[in-house]
Amino acid sequence: MNRITFLRARVADALAEPTATSRRRDGTTAVEIADPSGADLDAAHGGGLLIAGGSPAAEDTATWVVGAADALELSDRGVPGWRITLSADGGREEVLDALARSGAAFLRSKRSTVGGAASLASLPGIATSVSVFVDNVDQALAAVGEGATDLVLRDWGAERIGELRSRVDENQLVERSLFPIGLEIDEAREQLSTGVFETWLNQVDGSGAVRPRYQWAPGKDQALPVPEHRFSAEWPDETWVDGHAPEGISGAGALAPILERSLDGHRPTVSELEQLFGARGDQIDAVAYVADRLRSEAVGDTVTYVVNRNINYTNLCYFKCGFCAFSKGPRSLNLRGEPYLMGLDEIVGNAKEAWDRGAIEVTLQGGIHPDFTGNFYVDVVKAIKAELPDMHIHGFTPLEVWQGAETLGIPVRQFLEELKEAGLGTLPGTAAEILDDDIRRHLCPDKVRSSQWAEVMITAHELGLRTTSTIMFGHIDHPRSWANHLEVIRRIQTRTGGFTEMVPLPFVHMGSPIYLRGRSRPGPTWDEVVLIHAVSRIAFDGLIDNIQASWVKLGLDGGQRLLDAGCNDVGGTLMGEIITRAAGAEHGQEVTPAEFVEMIEGAGRTPALRNTTYEILDRV
Repeated sequence: MNRITFLRARVADALAEPTATSRRRDGTTAVEIADPSGADLDAAHGGGLLIAGGSPAAEDTATWVVGAADALELSDRGVPGWRITLSADGGREEVLDALARSGAAFLRSKRSTVGGAASLASLPGIATSVSVFVDNVDQALAAVGEGATDLVLRDWGAERIGELRSRVDENQLVERSLFPIGLEIDEAREQLSTGVFETWLNQVDGSGAVRPRYQWAPGKDQALPVPEHRFSAEWPDETWVDGHAPEGISGAGALAPILERSLDGHRPTVSELEQLFGARGDQIDAVAYVADRLRSEAVGDTVTYVVNRNINYTNLCYFKCGFCAFSKGPRSLNLRGEPYLMGLDEIVGNAKEAWDRGAIEVTLQGGIHPDFTGNFYVDVVKAIKAELPDMHIHGFTPLEVWQGAETLGIPVRQFLEELKEAGLGTLPGTAAEILDDDIRRHLCPDKVRSSQWAEVMITAHELGLRTTSTIMFGHIDHPRSWANHLEVIRRIQTRTGGFTEMVPLPFVHMGSPIYLRGRSRPGPTWDEVVLIHAVSRIAFDGLIDNIQASWVKLGLDGGQRLLDAGCNDVGGTLMGEIITRAAGAEHGQEVTPAEFVEMIEGAGRTPALRNTTYEILDRV
């Protein structure tokens, strides 16, 4: 399947912020201004648009649309080719020389000269997309027929774009920003000014394609953007929204061989996982279909839940995770909210209250208080067990375990042995975020690295302590980092068999410091949410049977939809969850068992109460 990209752009002489805001609301992502001023740039970023300048003198623009001589000047200044659109005007040799030396991502052609530009783009050593303004669907199809692979659309609405999508035959239509799809965040972070970088992050998804324009995001109490008969919410036009996804994997395109092998019991390789994470449109429904088939074969139609309570014993933390809106520093730093630290009596009181309300598990997690040593964690477990010997304690992330052992000056194994002896039952797989150190060094620079997280988990498993696994996605990550993360989990599980479940956790951006500083995307798209859950099911087939949908991040409606995309568990009742609320989530802090049952039965599945290690306690 060939990819045709399109850019929704306008040409202007100047820009004011109200105009930029209006243009963005109408769907435009970029404006081309020959000689933009500082005021134009400020207006564009304030309204959510990017500007392409018309000469090298236009500084701090996102990209440039220039002739051969100017492209070479930009290249000599160290501007990478992904920021350059080269005009095809001029002699063939002149244009080819500039194209070869600048590495321009796009070659801008007139409609009448697309064929000549395409012949340049097809030469060995050239990697560029022939780009052309088109005013209607017939012009677009003619340009594609002559070799254009990038279309610039001016004043196109959703329905006209939907018509184009339905008529490009075997080509996959994908919307780009001013930059090419696939631009990775590390390159962008190094090259772009603060305003351009923030604006781009707000425009794109993890693959660098333009994200849909809906306002829904994880944590927002809004209707799901997904159509009734599809899993992909990529397009807003009536044909897409009212239509049906192709049956089975017939819409999978180039992903079909991977999905067919998955159905035959062959788990995808890391590179194939990355390809699956690049699915778009009908491909997403094909991935969800395969995940649902594998779910049915592994666990049948039973959907489980647990009655539990989260106890977050402190929000004071000396680690500096950019995504965390829960932890607080000292009051002197004037951070949002009051720092708190529960005493042992209060922690035990919360556990006792949960037990009296039917909870069989308490989950213990909190900030890393600067005064904590490993003794705190051991004392908490002992205190709960002294009062509630039958309560299952699901506690302490690999970060807390690592820090606890370090403060006591003992090996991780010895500390875990002490926790187990005190009564710890299982460990949560949080503090994982993304198990790719290229991401971690920007997202959580002082946190344990992937190998240290793995060391704690492998050691716990070897000691008979089972754990969950998680992935927190939708911030500064991308398909390759997601694939790497799943491979870390697979390698551990193949070695130990100690993970009970995978719990994808969509990034809730609204109150997150990294987002508020303009350094991350505004959470994952709905399509990315579907893919993480579905690809996890496919990746862990035969290794981890349980994939959980987080109602805290997605609401009950979101969790229910994901039961048809590979999920078989909806998590716990929680009784007062506050970490996600601190990040701006609007969903409730507690769900009753009756609400879980209603949700699960509404999806046509069989509810079952479980314990932490997935033993079934009661079938409803």
